[in-house]
Amino acid sequence: MKLSFRWYGREDSIPLQYITQIPGMQTIVTAVYDVPAGEVWPRESIAGLKAMVEAAGLSFEVIESIPVHEDIKLGLDSRDRYIANYCENIRRVAEAGIRCICYNFMPVFDWTRTETEHVLPDGSTTLVYYEDEASRVNPLDSDSDLTLPGWDASYSREELRRVAAQYQQMSEEKLWENLTYFLERIIPVAVECGVNMAIHEDDPCWSIFGLPRIITCEEKLDRFLKIVDVPNNGITLCTGSLGCSARNDVVRMAAKYAAMGRIHFAHMRNVALLSNGFEERAHLSACGSLDMYAIMKALHDNGFNGYIRPDHGRMIWGETGRPGYGLYDRALGAAYLNGLWEAISKFFN
Repeated sequence: MKLSFRWYGREDSIPLQYITQIPGMQTIVTAVYDVPAGEVWPRESIAGLKAMVEAAGLSFEVIESIPVHEDIKLGLDSRDRYIANYCENIRRVAEAGIRCICYNFMPVFDWTRTETEHVLPDGSTTLVYYEDEASRVNPLDSDSDLTLPGWDASYSREELRRVAAQYQQMSEEKLWENLTYFLERIIPVAVECGVNMAIHEDDPCWSIFGLPRIITCEEKLDRFLKIVDVPNNGITLCTGSLGCSARNDVVRMAAKYAAMGRIHFAHMRNVALLSNGFEERAHLSACGSLDMYAIMKALHDNGFNGYIRPDHGRMIWGETGRPGYGLYDRALGAAYLNGLWEAISKFFN
């Protein structure tokens, strides 16, 4: 297990020196954030990130994410140019020492929440998803001014309506076809470069706004892994994305895919399942609906040796900043994960 921490580059309010002080921290997870999706990352930008990370005494081995351009997901004629650029980005980050790339294939919307500063009983704030609130939002309604966290701010309202309408005419099978087309072209490059590709599950793991979503459960992960059945084509096991649906047995999935050698990255967060959605909680098992100990043990016992990071944290102790990505609660999460891993390793070895 290689402990890692997401950092948003020069614009991040959290200094790398603070992250270095988290016991056991090894690797920074970052990306080039000032280049539009689909374009090639300048080598100078990649080298600049690497230099800053390594100067802080941490390693530069994981990228999250190289965004997949919407034309690739939509299967438009222009996709080949964007796929070629994606392959070039794989080559360039590999040159800099990157060994794992996290990405997703979610149409239009990345993670979606209905609130990013929900106040929990202890006074901390967190990200939540309530179905009744999400159902009131329609991205195709020209009279609606409602938006949700996680929406791509680079789209104008009209552009968002247009691309969402294109997806609403697409079946899940067509999206699978477009994903297959993409994988068959990028995975050989990843193999050549010694990079593991780790797809992130849809978040939340069900269809929203009538758009197709396909990376949602064990059955669909099985299908995904068979498209290009090589070790480099793997997954990011996100406990929060999978665990926000009671139908997903995250412990079973952790054991199964770790034993297959197909989990290259793990995002560890706890969620509390509610009748109308879910709330993100502290990492401790007792704080939510997931057995974090059992998930970590499943990874350990089945040979997981990839990267792991504490995922979205609450805002605690008066901290302000990017919702889900403060320092304090994620540092607590990292310490908790470290403690679980050490105890499991010593007791069961």
